[in-house]
Formats: sequence, C-alpha cells, structure tokens
Amino acid sequence: MNIHEKNMKRCLDLANLGIGYVSPNPMVGCIIVHNNKIIGEGYHQKYGEAHAEVNAINSVKDKSLLKKSTLYVSLEPCAHYGLTPPCSDLIVKNEIPNVVVGIVDSFAKVAGKGIEKMEKAGINVQVGVLEKECREINKRFFTYHEKKRPYIILKWAETLDGFIDFDRSFSEYGEPSWITGQKALNHVHKMRAAEDAIMVGTNTALKDNPSLTVRHCEGKNPIRVVLDNNLRLPNHVKLFDKKVQTIVFNSIKNEEFKNLEMVKINFDKNIVKQVLKILYIKKIQSVIIEGGKQLLDTFIDEDMWDEAYRFIGNKKFKSGINAPVLMKPINKTVKFDSDNLLVYKNNINR
Repeated sequence: MNIHEKNMKRCLDLANLGIGYVSPNPMVGCIIVHNNKIIGEGYHQKYGEAHAEVNAINSVKDKSLLKKSTLYVSLEPCAHYGLTPPCSDLIVKNEIPNVVVGIVDSFAKVAGKGIEKMEKAGINVQVGVLEKECREINKRFFTYHEKKRPYIILKWAETLDGFIDFDRSFSEYGEPSWITGQKALNHVHKMRAAEDAIMVGTNTALKDNPSLTVRHCEGKNPIRVVLDNNLRLPNHVKLFDKKVQTIVFNSIKNEEFKNLEMVKINFDKNIVKQVLKILYIKKIQSVIIEGGKQLLDTFIDEDMWDEAYRFIGNKKFKSGINAPVLMKPINKTVKFDSDNLLVYKNNINR
C-alpha cells in the first residue's frame, strides 16, 4: 500500500463513522497532509451539517500550512449549493495546491464539476485512489443515483434443515420463532441502523408482530415499510404505534397521520417496481427486505436485490416454511457463536 492509498484508507475509516446518519448524502472522509503528517481531518457527521472537507479544513490549527498541503477526500468535492456551500469553492479559497480524490461523484449536480472547478483554479487533482473501496462504502448512494432505486438487502434466518418458520396456529402468533442467538441478533440491529428503511409483508406483521426498531445497538431506527394489500393488519400491531416513521402500501387508500402514511398502489401490477419507485421519490436510498418467504421470493424472482444476508441458526424445525433459495455463490461467511451468516452479492444492472 503506497502513501496515497494509506491516506485514502484513513479517509474511508473516517467516512464510515457517518453510517446511518448522513443519508441521503454520501459518507465522506477527508484528511489534510503536510510534510507526510496529518494536520487536519474530518468526516460528514450528519445530514444537513458540514461536509467532510469543511470539518477537515476547520480542524487545521495553522491555516497557513494549507497552501503547502495535500487534501485527500474519499468522494469528489461538491460543486453546487445545497444545504451547505460547495466544498470545491472552499478548497480553492484556501489555495490548497494538491487534492487526491477517491472516486468521482455520479450525482448529476456534481459529476466531475468539482474536479473541473479545482483544476481550473490551478490545483493538481489526482482521481481514482482506492476507487473500488470508495465506491463500496457508498454503494447505497451510487445505486440510488445511477439506478434510480434504493439499494436492496434481503435478510432472513433459517434452521439447519432449511426452514424459516414452523407451521404456526393463530394462538402462536405474536412473537418471532427465534432461530439464531444474541450475537446474530445484535448484528441484525446494527444492519438496521445502517439502512434507511426496512420492509415486511402482512403475514410477517401478523405472525411476528415486530417493531422493526434498533434496540440492541446504538443508532437510528429505519423507516418501516409494510405491504398490506387489503389493510388486514389490526391497529394494535407494533408497526402502527407511530413511534417510528412507517409507510403502509395498500390497494385501498392514501392517508397520512403523524409517522404513519398509507400509500395506495395497484397490487394487480408489478408491486416491486411501484414500491421502489415511491421509495426513490421519498429519497430512501436503501431498504432491508426482512419479510417472510413470499415477500423475499418476490424480490428474488424479480432478480431485484443487491445483497442477501442468510443467517443459519443451530436449530432444526423438521417441518415448516421452506427458506428462500439463492442460486448465487457465497461472497462471505461470518460466524456468531453457533450461528453462521452467509453473505451474497448480486451484480445486476437494473
């Protein structure tokens, strides 16, 4: 790893500190180096607040050193006015002579304009250091802007014999049929905190009565999304407690309350496309599909997913509801005590 890559790695470590808090903005880290020493660093901490470059420049104690330094940033500095002024203007204003960029921003209002602005000012700009890693950390952001849809993560837990649930009677509704242990559960809640939204179907909401919140780690609750065609869910389910923003897709009505919105769609047409289009319009950049087999299979059949997290617990049900099947190679395996997590990647163009 050369010096540019080492410095960009630090930018990525900083950027990752913003996960779950900056959407719909990207996660960005920035450091400023003078004579091979980091004299300033920062990251985008919260949506609507100062960008990474601003925080890094503000952290430099001796501002006279900026004119003899190199600024490293994981994503191209913005060139437009949004909630904050353009970072490329700030870099030009401070006469920083060298800038190293991890990856070009594909967002239409930036898309090379920040680099162009800096180069016109005489700044030496280098692009593409750890580009793959810089893209990976903002996979949600790039998918949203390039494919005009949220980044889609499938998630389920299954037994050693391949079941996601046992056959339950109505009297057994109300709690999930736990398959994995506490460490795996903690990881699931970290996943939730990192994403914008989480989606379930009617059957899961009825059987498990989930709250779909973050309780076993620090972080924000994702927006809850429910598919309930005929509005069969009773008012007392936890998803309707109005404690977290919740969207209910149905075929009957549009209606809005505090933290609860009914959105009417046509369930006789492609549900996935309609839902993803509305989530895109609402600037939701990522969604975990944590529903039952029917909802998961709908996204699998449409080949509309980017990652899948398949937890395998150390239990057997012997009979019940079969787990979804993915005809893809395993990308990564993680162990949580006696449970295993298999991660899949789906390289799709849609």
